[in-house]
Amino acid sequence: MIFETLSTTGHEEVVFCHNKDAGLKAIIAIHNTVLGPALGGTRMWAYKTEQDALNDVLRLSRGMTYKAAVAGLNLGGGKAVIIGDPNKDKSEALFRAFGRYVASLNGRYITAEDVGIDVNDMEFVLKETEYVTGVHQVHGGSGDPSPFTAYGTLQGLLASLNKQYGNEEVGKYSYAVQGVGHVGFEYVKLLREAGAKVFVTDINEEAVQRCVDEYGCEAVGLDDIYDCDVDVYSPCALGGTVNENTLDRIKAKVICGAANNQLATDEIGDELTRRGLVYAPDYAVNAGGLMNVSIEFDGYNRERAMRMMRGIYYNVGKIFQIADRDNIPTYKAADRMAEERIAAIGKIKLPHMGNVAPRFLGRTRGQ
Repeated sequence: MIFETLSTTGHEEVVFCHNKDAGLKAIIAIHNTVLGPALGGTRMWAYKTEQDALNDVLRLSRGMTYKAAVAGLNLGGGKAVIIGDPNKDKSEALFRAFGRYVASLNGRYITAEDVGIDVNDMEFVLKETEYVTGVHQVHGGSGDPSPFTAYGTLQGLLASLNKQYGNEEVGKYSYAVQGVGHVGFEYVKLLREAGAKVFVTDINEEAVQRCVDEYGCEAVGLDDIYDCDVDVYSPCALGGTVNENTLDRIKAKVICGAANNQLATDEIGDELTRRGLVYAPDYAVNAGGLMNVSIEFDGYNRERAMRMMRGIYYNVGKIFQIADRDNIPTYKAADRMAEERIAAIGKIKLPHMGNVAPRFLGRTRGQ
């Protein structure tokens, strides 16, 4: 069954990682390396079943392929998941054991932090392999990617406002932001600095209160966020929040946020188009963190990173152009943009060209 699944999803390689002594159970999925080595974060989660973990890593790694392609990066898509409770099961041995599996792939997969993982965990992985991004600045890394993901989301918002309203005056509009974690909070900060009216919600009440206290946002209940009378709905937490139960409640004319997999189904994306809503495809909008860590390959430079983030405005605008050109919903246009780039570059790849990452420059390995 696993090979039937892989033939459908198009994955190149799936690695099951197990070290009984370290308590490691992990899966690394490499989806596509036509454009370059597969880059994608490692997620630690207490999955109910191993099948759930496999399904997640296959879905996420495929998404990374499309995200990197649309972002214009010379990278493929990959992802890793570690099965375990991030609040109880972390240890140096676990992450170093995982790092050895990453090292065994010789640069075909490059990892970074994701849900349940922080920069300190990546320090242990770095002790075993150089193929790690998003590490602390003392190691030549870029550190926390959240501000960059938020800034990239703002660029996608600018393109979306321009498409729907014909201007880019962020402060002129109102926003319902669902999820104010690391990325969501930074995004809210940018909106409020522009003078926008912002409603916020999150399962973490302290995070919501921080937005209220520091930036003057208005807090609403978890389920009430869909009923806010706003111009823009910005999902920045869970996926699938634009669904058959929420669609009729969302009053916004623009959907643009940092969350992954925002549309519950393709049919929902079709309906958004029929209703005249502008949907900015999530993996194009939230590519800022990926862009940021990709710069580490050549030695990190913050100014260069910020310049790259601004390219998200262009990328989202091009998606809108493709959607108009081909008369298709924007989520399909984003996929088409990615697939066309992968196909074009795949044709010029020479047979002897490998897809191994270049050695990272300007980095000090963990001691």
